[in-house]
Amino acid sequence: MAEKITLSKQDRLSVALRSTFLQGSWNYERMQNGGWAFAMIPAIKRLYTTKEEQIAALKRHLEFFNTHPYVASPVIGVTLALEEERANGAEVDDAAIQGVKVGMMGPLAGVGDPVFWFTARPILGALGASLAISGNILGPILFFVLWNVIRWAFMWYTQEFGYNVGTKITEDLSGGLLQKVTKGASILGMFILGALVERWVNINFTPVVSSVKLSEGAYIDWASLPQGGAGIQQAFQQYASGLALSPEKVTTLQDNLNSLIPGFVPLLLTLLCMWLLKKNVSPILIIIALFVVGIAGHVIGLL
Repeated sequence: MAEKITLSKQDRLSVALRSTFLQGSWNYERMQNGGWAFAMIPAIKRLYTTKEEQIAALKRHLEFFNTHPYVASPVIGVTLALEEERANGAEVDDAAIQGVKVGMMGPLAGVGDPVFWFTARPILGALGASLAISGNILGPILFFVLWNVIRWAFMWYTQEFGYNVGTKITEDLSGGLLQKVTKGASILGMFILGALVERWVNINFTPVVSSVKLSEGAYIDWASLPQGGAGIQQAFQQYASGLALSPEKVTTLQDNLNSLIPGFVPLLLTLLCMWLLKKNVSPILIIIALFVVGIAGHVIGLL
């Protein structure tokens, strides 16, 4: 029986160091896939000895991937464990590895932004700025050191956590645990995708359906407002009380659609793009087509 191949701590450290360049080759087609494959190279070289196996592993990790660059570390850790088990003969196929990656990247992306961009970084930046304003050179130095210590410690320990958890998952391959995790991760990923459609996909149909003249008292009479700050304050108060900004109420096609089924057209567009991707249409071609349709729609007054 061949000796089991394992990833050493040095191998995992090399992967972690390379993962800091996750966004080094970001692209609109598969986003962080180049940086991900670059990070996995030390592990691939350790686990697979033949050139054919190494090429296949690299191709496997050039699939679509995108999440917050720091919270990608636990996903990397789990993937390392899956690749290690696969190299030792376990029944871990490409779909299982990609399914876990896709299922984890969505929920973790929603965690990374508020924790790092909206909490840790502003706090450290305010601390450094308060020192810098007083003329203390330690301000920018403290921000740089603390930020990178926190960032790197989080990336390393969460990668190790993912690796250890992933190893435990693969111990019960015969019991179907990996298949359940893969299925659950895929379902969760699709749920997150559906929740983000309305937030990230926006279509606005501008044709005017109706224009109704409002009666006096139903809109802000700008001419009667006092000049200066007092007029602005009154305008805000009247708008907050429900008065319209103009004497006419204009209803567009988008207003009618929003009153019937909000977000329905963005959902249709998303499903169309997914269907085209399933038909192996190039993502770059889809992006160009969206640009062309958007510009043409604006020129003719539809969008």
